[in-house]
Amino acid sequence: MIDYMGDDAAVVQAARVSYGRGTKHVSEDRGLINYLLRHSHTTPFEMAEIKFHVKLPIFVARQWIRHRMASVNEYSARYSVLDREFYIPNTANLAAQSSTNRQGRGDVLTDSEASDVLALLRNDATRAYDDYLVMLNEDEHGNTIDAARVGLARELARMNLSLNFYTQWYWKVDLHNLMNFLRLRADPHAQYEIRAYAEVMLDVLRHWAPLTFDAFKEHRLGAIQLSASAVKVVRALIAGEQPSFETSGLSKREWAELVDQLGIKD
Repeated sequence: MIDYMGDDAAVVQAARVSYGRGTKHVSEDRGLINYLLRHSHTTPFEMAEIKFHVKLPIFVARQWIRHRMASVNEYSARYSVLDREFYIPNTANLAAQSSTNRQGRGDVLTDSEASDVLALLRNDATRAYDDYLVMLNEDEHGNTIDAARVGLARELARMNLSLNFYTQWYWKVDLHNLMNFLRLRADPHAQYEIRAYAEVMLDVLRHWAPLTFDAFKEHRLGAIQLSASAVKVVRALIAGEQPSFETSGLSKREWAELVDQLGIKD
């Protein structure tokens, strides 16, 4: 975390502006912030901002940049030589493709399979970086390797590098859009590599805006959103009925998700 502007008090101040006064007790601030999040009144949360300096693998950056409501300034390999630094997963995070989720992981690889994959990743990245320097005709410190040879432009040589090489950027975002990011990326279903960053940022949020953090956990991170058909199922359960997939109006996937979320005995 590099810098920030505002905190819980800025959220409360913005929400209370029409009254021309502020709250006098933390309990009132807490209640107001919970009310705002519960009813999706998001504008007051845009009054607080935070700036991070993030170093991350390129493939994680390509996921991250999908969150467009932020200001980003990235390290440029057009102007500078990238470091010899690339991401190699831990064995526990190497898994086969999921058979039920096209963008998820399945069973963890065996030790032997994982060892083969790690060797491929390390060898490919090492070779790619060595070739990158050859094309640049520069060493890792920017010194010319062969005075008799012209190096390839940096903006072209960089295309040789794989997606596990590290980039870095400054990322500035308001509190509202930070929570949108964390709601998706701190979720247990998010890809591990971006979730690792989100979990650290959650702790930053906890220290920066503790009232908002508590409300976020209650109304976003630990909550679920129900469709109109799912609400009917919940109402039937409350009434003592035994709803089934056939009568729910939900698809098989929606029903399975609801059963999992609510602990319904299918």
